[in-house]
Amino acid sequence: MKMVDVAEFYAEAGGGVRTYIDQKLRAAAEAGHESVVVAPGPKNDEQERNGGRIIWVRSRPLPVDRRYYLLLDEPAVHRILDRESPQVVEGSSPWTGGWFAARWPGGALKALVFHQDPVAVYPHTLLGAFLSPARIDRLFDWYWGYLRQLSARFDLTVAGGAWLADRLARFGIHRPTAVPFGIDKRAFSPALRSEQHRVELLRRCGVDGSGKLLVAVSRHHPEKRLGTLLDAFAVASRRRALGLTIYGDGPLRRWVQYRAAGIPGVNVAGFITERRTIARALASADALLHGSAAETYGLSVAEAICSGLPLVAPDRGGAADLAASGYAELYPPGDASACANAILRLLDRDRDAMRAECRLGAESRVLSIDEHFRLLFERYAAEGRC
Repeated sequence: MKMVDVAEFYAEAGGGVRTYIDQKLRAAAEAGHESVVVAPGPKNDEQERNGGRIIWVRSRPLPVDRRYYLLLDEPAVHRILDRESPQVVEGSSPWTGGWFAARWPGGALKALVFHQDPVAVYPHTLLGAFLSPARIDRLFDWYWGYLRQLSARFDLTVAGGAWLADRLARFGIHRPTAVPFGIDKRAFSPALRSEQHRVELLRRCGVDGSGKLLVAVSRHHPEKRLGTLLDAFAVASRRRALGLTIYGDGPLRRWVQYRAAGIPGVNVAGFITERRTIARALASADALLHGSAAETYGLSVAEAICSGLPLVAPDRGGAADLAASGYAELYPPGDASACANAILRLLDRDRDAMRAECRLGAESRVLSIDEHFRLLFERYAAEGRC
């Protein structure tokens, strides 16, 4: 089959969406399908990538994060879809990209791919200290109404897990269909653990080798709640010797660096393009520290589990769905005190037992990215238009 993904948040220096779509291009090519991505960028361009193609549409930078661009030229997107004549059109955002895909008059199967829950990303993050998640969802019923209108123009809505499909169904989203996401499990393994590397990362944090190493892999954005993680680390590190390495980048990077500078033991390592560097850090650390409760699927959490790394994470969202008591300690989102206590509880547990539980979790709770795309392509084929 031929698929075209109108991917509004695909960017060269992007995060989870870019990783996911790059993997889809490769998986489609290996399965004998043709995959094309239409994305906003600094100029009109076309390039081959991972066995597929990226068609860039000249757009303006997003003011709050200039790594991304605003997809505004609907006629240009429709001309590309007319020319490509796909059997499947995916809308990878609930904003302009989703509407452009929905309004294209072609007869292809249309799938709204639910990469982000904006109510969880923004209102839950900003108002969570004052209101319950259920109350916030009720206050933003107007948005769910908007999403119901958009999703009704698609044949199905792809959700990254059964828990998310259930959430979408509660708000009347059209045909939420669970296709569990996955990761490149071949790239992450406990076998990459290196005590020497662990000690080196602690040294960069200003902590000697007897300390415990925490790692966070996160885009620097409010939804990731890095402030909560830093506050929690500051409390926990007063109780025992700890180092924290934070990988990632984003619009809050200067604030994260400023905030981290006042906390002994924190190293802001920045954006790392080499996945093996992240894989080695995850395998070598003592715990993953995670803050976001708004993810549809916790990529870094899944990668940590497959690396044999136990984790501290919020008790809601994609991370919580992947977590299990055998290798995780959970805390209420945004609660730094509870997060600090969860860190200390986890570090007091038997490390070898948690690593063994991670192995079981990697087998039973985390799909490979190839398994995910096989299920996705089968789902599209089952709709009868491919």
